[in-house]
Amino acid sequence: MATLLSMEHISIAFSGNRVLQDVSFTLRAGETHLLAGENGAGKTTLMRILGGVYTDYEGSILIDGVQVRFHSPVDAARRGVAMIHQELSLIPSMTVLDNLFLGREQCGPGGWVRFRRQQAACRQMLARVGLDLSPHTWVGDLPMSARQMLEIAKALSMNARVIVMDEPTSSLTAPEVERLFSLIAELKSEGRGIVYITHKMEEIYRVSDRITVLRDGALIDTRSASELPREELVRLMVGRELTEQFPERPSVSRADQPLLEVRDFTVPDPGGSPRPAVDSVSFTLYPGEILGIGGLQGSGASELLLGLFGALDSDSRGEVLLEGRPYRPDSPGDAISRGIACLTNDRKETGLALCLDIVANATMASLRKYSRSGIRRPALERAAAEHASRRLNLRAASLDMPVEQLSGGNQQKVVLAKWMLADPRLILLDEPTRGVDVGAKQEIYRLLFEWSREQIGILLITSEMPELLALSDRIMVLHRGRVTGWFTRDTATPEGVLAAAMGRVPEEMIA
Repeated sequence: MATLLSMEHISIAFSGNRVLQDVSFTLRAGETHLLAGENGAGKTTLMRILGGVYTDYEGSILIDGVQVRFHSPVDAARRGVAMIHQELSLIPSMTVLDNLFLGREQCGPGGWVRFRRQQAACRQMLARVGLDLSPHTWVGDLPMSARQMLEIAKALSMNARVIVMDEPTSSLTAPEVERLFSLIAELKSEGRGIVYITHKMEEIYRVSDRITVLRDGALIDTRSASELPREELVRLMVGRELTEQFPERPSVSRADQPLLEVRDFTVPDPGGSPRPAVDSVSFTLYPGEILGIGGLQGSGASELLLGLFGALDSDSRGEVLLEGRPYRPDSPGDAISRGIACLTNDRKETGLALCLDIVANATMASLRKYSRSGIRRPALERAAAEHASRRLNLRAASLDMPVEQLSGGNQQKVVLAKWMLADPRLILLDEPTRGVDVGAKQEIYRLLFEWSREQIGILLITSEMPELLALSDRIMVLHRGRVTGWFTRDTATPEGVLAAAMGRVPEEMIA
């Protein structure tokens, strides 16, 4: 196969700290080349150089043997490089059509936009990725999975020869993942090259032809996927042996009194549908318990957590008791003051202030702790952020870095640090390990178990079945906003949870 792309001896530094050191990478026509490594290894930075985001680097880039140097993402796109970012770049306040053609509108004589032609092209793009949407739908009204597929459609529409996919399945449902893999096969048959980044082991060996491993900004190895066993890949990524996927769950004595009691809790659909997103859900959570919430896309699990956190504009109904006292989830500020923390499934939009540094983000939910007589004490804030970063093994050149310069996994650790410093009694977690490498996942698992030992109650949503089964003390399954199944650690099976998530368990069979 001919070589499409060569990146030779690439190095880059931020604020004097080397992020990449002498890294070389090649991509062949008709190949999927997986870029592997822990969060902070340099994968996304290398691809941002390729995509024209970072321009001040050492080394050279060749496409079809011709040396190029991109000065902007538009420059890279014109030369046939398309990027599907881990953090979506769509604009929620614009329509599907406007997002797809932003900056490349189809214009006729006089500069008039050819709307009919754009609408027809938009429908073709959506059909290719299996999206049945009106071009005039507001992107902000779409679920995360649809936005992810829309991002993929936008990249594919550029007819690029080099396509970078950074965690493309992080928000996709199982059928959408299968559709994406079919698209990848089509693209390879057309002679395009794909750089694929994922932390999901089952995807790595399904899609990749070759694997390149980065660690701490350096090239470790490049091998054929068929010649690299999973255990060896993990060792190359983390630089050590990982003997277990999940740490041992500590035994936690169950308290007599519940931490949270929810009765007939109903949340209207944020999109305006007459069917509520959460419909008469009841459950009890005890101190130190991890209650897993299972469900497929549209189950209402995320809306349940946001409703309990007071983060939805629509009024919720039902009775909620927090430590035996009535609790009305009116706003996130009220929830935080009552000791409730919430990590959402979109850290970019609702978890972080990307332009601020690590210290500001880590302490923003607990500033009162670091003030005296209403005056902020920066030294106290910094000391707290340093403690949290050590506890979470946060990889950053400096705590003064804007969090937008961190890898996705390290950004997630900053969100966790923010809530850890807030001293919560109840933590609502929606996909806490999304886009996080295998080593960082274990660190997050241990943090959850530490919180459990500290008698903090945890509501956990995860789309990864092994996580749901291994971390949860009990599992509540939702389907279209209603509870369709209850499982204990002893009774939970992948088949049983999935059946309940698809609405196949009658209420009389709920344990």
